[in-house]
Amino acid sequence: MRLYLKYLFLFMSGGLMYNILEISFRGWTHWTMFILGGLCFTGLGLINEVIPWEMPLWQQVLIGACIITGMEFMTGCIVNLWLGWAIWDYSQMPGNILGQICPRFFVLWFPVSLAGILLDDWLRYLMFDENRPRYQF
Repeated sequence: MRLYLKYLFLFMSGGLMYNILEISFRGWTHWTMFILGGLCFTGLGLINEVIPWEMPLWQQVLIGACIITGMEFMTGCIVNLWLGWAIWDYSQMPGNILGQICPRFFVLWFPVSLAGILLDDWLRYLMFDENRPRYQF
């Protein structure tokens, strides 16, 4: 039960943080972005569950940006292309793929990924008695 509550807390934190980020950036959000943010934050947190702490932080951030971009693409294919909800459309941006992802936002996910990794690691340490974060640069 404790494990379930930990992941629920992390999911909810990620969803809330992403909604705040999106409202700050573009002035509005959609309820599906709460789910996407929660899943992305949970995914960022699992990086150190699968990959050893000795991996340099920049590589963790690269993996995180790829996780976020992949989840953004899958979500976009569902909510924008399949369901037609038109939550976002990058089709006018250079290098876009099906209007759902583009290089500009992939680059934006690097600092978001860094913040998410650091925040998740410290939340796990301070709230759930997990390993103290340590990073290789």
